[in-house]
Formats: sequence, structure tokens, C-alpha cells
Amino acid sequence: MKIRFILLFTFFICALSYAQPGGPVGHLTIFSEDGDKFTLILNGEVINDTPQTNLRVEDLNQPYYSAKIKFENTALADITKNNLMLTDVDGVYSDVTYKIKRDKNNKTKMKMNYFSSIPVRPDFIPPSNVHVVHYGQPVAPVRGGQQNTQVTQTTTTTTNDGVSIGVGMNVGGVNVGMTINDSMGGGAVSQTTTTTTTSSSSHSTSHHNDYEDHNHHGNNSGCGGRSCMTGGNFNAALATIKKQAFEDTRLKTAKQVITANCLNVDQIIQIANTFDFEDNKLDFAKYAYDYCIEPRNYFKLNGIFKFSSNVDELSDYVQSKQ
Repeated sequence: MKIRFILLFTFFICALSYAQPGGPVGHLTIFSEDGDKFTLILNGEVINDTPQTNLRVEDLNQPYYSAKIKFENTALADITKNNLMLTDVDGVYSDVTYKIKRDKNNKTKMKMNYFSSIPVRPDFIPPSNVHVVHYGQPVAPVRGGQQNTQVTQTTTTTTNDGVSIGVGMNVGGVNVGMTINDSMGGGAVSQTTTTTTTSSSSHSTSHHNDYEDHNHHGNNSGCGGRSCMTGGNFNAALATIKKQAFEDTRLKTAKQVITANCLNVDQIIQIANTFDFEDNKLDFAKYAYDYCIEPRNYFKLNGIFKFSSNVDELSDYVQSKQ
């Protein structure tokens, strides 16, 4: 009888291993600063059927998404973001938050800017005021050629001692059932485990290729796909910049260095932090964007500013360049 239960356990574990989805995922939260209700569309798929002011989408398995925001108030202009990022510079998935706000000069023009990012935490519990959607379980009609995948599989095995073991699987709302029938008088033992998941395959190939290109070049293909300055050359350039007694001269020197070289985000941050005045930091950050090898990670420069107005201005400038 012990052998029969070992067989049962082995088949059960194999069934669960086959059925459970895997791989890293990121999470996305978007909120409206002014309380404007919106609908989010990712890669052509409507995420929330009811407009929300604070929306969280979990279990996103692509590093970048094409996003569109449509507002309940039709007087407000739509927002389109072609490369909404869910990974950091090392390709690690994150829990990312974006903020929607109205343009201070045009109240019908809307902006969506990066707000914050934290590591993905399995035990994270969203606040009660956030509407949560699990990606791959659409609440609206499926669009853009996306299909939900459902697989049904049944396996029956009969052992030499008359024990019949059946395994049933339904991947699409994973329903794994197992029954052991003992024709030698041992009776029957059955156990069923049911979970609910839905898989989505739309656009997976194109985004995978984008991500491979990103890793192949070691950057986001900014600055013509060239490599950034080596550590030694950068340290020498940084020392030269710091030696300049006047901040205006320091800024001119920094621009001279960057015009002839490509830099990564961390190198740009180090140079920007040599300036005491935020206006100069902003001036340099804008100038350096065209020479950054990883423009998709330019949001990291938001941390060099004390005033949110400078963060917004840099974000607007970066969006205008995309």
C-alpha cells in the first residue's frame, strides 16, 4: 500500500508542475492625481471595463508594454505611451507606479509620468482603494487577436498489482484531479486540487524580440547603439569637471565631455550631482538624454531633483523625444 501512495504522490506532483504557470512577472499601478477616471489598454487589450482612478495590474510577463489611457471625460485627451517599462536596467521585473496629471498650461491635455518603483513582493497587499486586475484574466472582451489558452489532458496508468491511477488536467482554470483505484481490495483514494489561471499569448513574440535586442546591445539602443565610456575614462572626465571653480564653466565642460562620448544613466547622474543649482542639473539632464545608451531607464534621474516641477519638466522632455 505504501508503494501505491508513493505513486500517487509522484503523479500528483508531476501534474502540478506541468499545470502551474512560471516565470518572473512585474506589476503596474496607475493613479490619477486629480481623480479623473480612466480605462487602460495594454497591447490593444482593454484591462478595466469600468473606468477607475487608481488601477493596479498584476502578473505582467513582458518587460515593456504599449499603453493607452482613455478618460471617462471625453473632453480630456488620450495618453499614449509606446514603451511603458516594467523592468530595471538589469532586466529585473519591478512593481512600478505611474501618475496621471493635467498639464498646468492646458487643462485638457493629460500627462502620465513615472512616479516610483519597488522590488516585486509576493506578499504585497494593495490598499483597499485600488482596483486590482490580474493580467491574463480579462474582464472585457478580448481584442487584438489575443486568445485565452485552455488545455485538457487525462492520463490513466494501470500498474502490475492492479492499481489504476488516473490524472485529469484542465489548464485554463487549472483543475488537477487524481484518483487511485485498487482492484486488489485496497479501495479507492482520490484527491483534487483546483486553482484558477488564464494564460495569454498575444504579442509575446514581438516583445521577446525587443527584449533580446535590448540585452544584445547591452543598452536600450540609445546613442546610436554605441557603448558608454569606460570606467577609467569616465573617472578622469568627472575629475576634470569637478575641478572647475565656477558652475557655469562646470556645465560647459560637462557638455563638452558628453558631446564626444556616450554615457549610461549612472554616469549621467554622477555628473549632474556636481551641480549645486537645480536649473543646471535640469539643463544638463535634458542635454545628456541624446547621449544616453539606456534612454528607457532615464527615469532614474528623477531622484536628483528636490522639486517636483523639475521632475515633471524632465519627464515631459523625455516623452517629447520618444
